[in-house]
Amino acid sequence: MKEILIIGIAGGTGSGKTTLTQKIKEAFNDDVVVLSHDYYYKSNAHLTYEERTKLNYDHPNAFDTDLLIEHVRRLKQGETISHPVYSFVEHTRLEEVMEVQPRKVIIVEGILIFESQELCDLMDIKVFVDTDADLRIIRRLLRDVKERGRDLDSVINQYIGTVKPMHERFVDPTKKRADVIIPEGGFNSVALSMLLEQIRNFIANQK
Repeated sequence: MKEILIIGIAGGTGSGKTTLTQKIKEAFNDDVVVLSHDYYYKSNAHLTYEERTKLNYDHPNAFDTDLLIEHVRRLKQGETISHPVYSFVEHTRLEEVMEVQPRKVIIVEGILIFESQELCDLMDIKVFVDTDADLRIIRRLLRDVKERGRDLDSVINQYIGTVKPMHERFVDPTKKRADVIIPEGGFNSVALSMLLEQIRNFIANQK
């Protein structure tokens, strides 16, 4: 197995990190595979739906980061993995899993991926997407209502109760672990072009 480039893309909710990830994926297609931290939310299937809706999903303990670390290591070694599939409507994992084969570039994406030093140590490039809070909350509102079946009040209450304080406590401080800070993420065309060029050079050297 040839060398694999591991890119971490972190940032607050609605920052534009998913857009950045998608644009990299579109540029290199099958050479890139994406592992989202969101896949690795703990199941909590033992709790009722009502109990699951009240959990703090913006705290590091909400994730099975150890499993993500194991999967990144296995992919880096050339092994195929099967990651969990999580339902944001039911707030639990589904029974199905998704098989992922190793590729030349692996993107690990999520709000709290830089919180784990062990996970950071596996990354070759660490990118933090930095975006104003007012824009981030608007994007989160639109996403959660349109894509995840949430009502407006629940999204706002969650943002005030856990998202904002957890961002200030756990997410924003991880900027210091980043190699590159990109304002606006995938909407920053200059930074995107530079990152794409670095990936393009890496892939070319693997042939």
